[in-house]
Amino acid sequence: METELQSFLQEMAVERSLSDNTLASYERDLRHFIRFAADSGIELPDQVMKHHMARYWLVLRQEGRKNASLSRYRVSLRAFFRFLLDKRLIDHDPTSEMDAPKPTSPPPSILSAEQVERLLSAPDKTDIAGIRDAAILETMYACGIRVSELIALDVSDVHAGLGFIRCQAGSKERIVPFGRSAANAIEAYLSTGRTPMLRGKQEEQALFVNRRGERMTRQGVWKIVKKYASAAGFDGELTPHSLRHSFAAHLLENGADVRSVQEMMGHAGLAATQKYVQLTKSRIKEVYERTHPRAR
Repeated sequence: METELQSFLQEMAVERSLSDNTLASYERDLRHFIRFAADSGIELPDQVMKHHMARYWLVLRQEGRKNASLSRYRVSLRAFFRFLLDKRLIDHDPTSEMDAPKPTSPPPSILSAEQVERLLSAPDKTDIAGIRDAAILETMYACGIRVSELIALDVSDVHAGLGFIRCQAGSKERIVPFGRSAANAIEAYLSTGRTPMLRGKQEEQALFVNRRGERMTRQGVWKIVKKYASAAGFDGELTPHSLRHSFAAHLLENGADVRSVQEMMGHAGLAATQKYVQLTKSRIKEVYERTHPRAR
């Protein structure tokens, strides 16, 4: 298939004006397939059948190829065989039923209770911004809300004395409870931190405001989390969503039922909450195997 490969690469370079890097990627992927074809006794492109592609896909997976690599191989192979079909060098496309690999997402980033304590203790509560930041972190962990929901909160949405917030996500509204630690942090911010930050903008309804007295932005909250993650000595990437993930996992670890967690998280379906159940089971098993004297 060397002749067909060179014709394909030439057309991609001349007619499609593809970059050198893209052409090199196509050639590398297709030469890998050609070696597989030769090992399988296939010499001509029209000898490649769908079952050969299925077997090749299995070989790629056995080689440990990640989904990103599999997607690239699929693109290269489909482009090559469609080129051959257009040139009438083959009368069928063996890649027509090749499914794209299902995307995989990394497991949620879950903090331990000790890590959460370190993070929430990081802000300097003698500083106005630190008082606000402590309230932001406490609210995110206590309520498991998204950043978009946090910055949308108005002062009227928070009922610290009763221990709940009214959270708006699009057209849906939900009530989420929180405990005394978050209530204390919010009350401290409202009584001593928020007013000095308003800078005369007393009409601002937002709960959390920046130093200009305006509603906080997503970027502002991300910077706050990153700042205190660094101050607390965390390795790796810690995001606002890590606190949301930890909220759900810690509730389930301590006996909360899935439906209640689903309601508090604002998940439309149970499947989104179920991933925390599986993760919690894995963590429990890991703790058991590490600590029980007869686990091994």
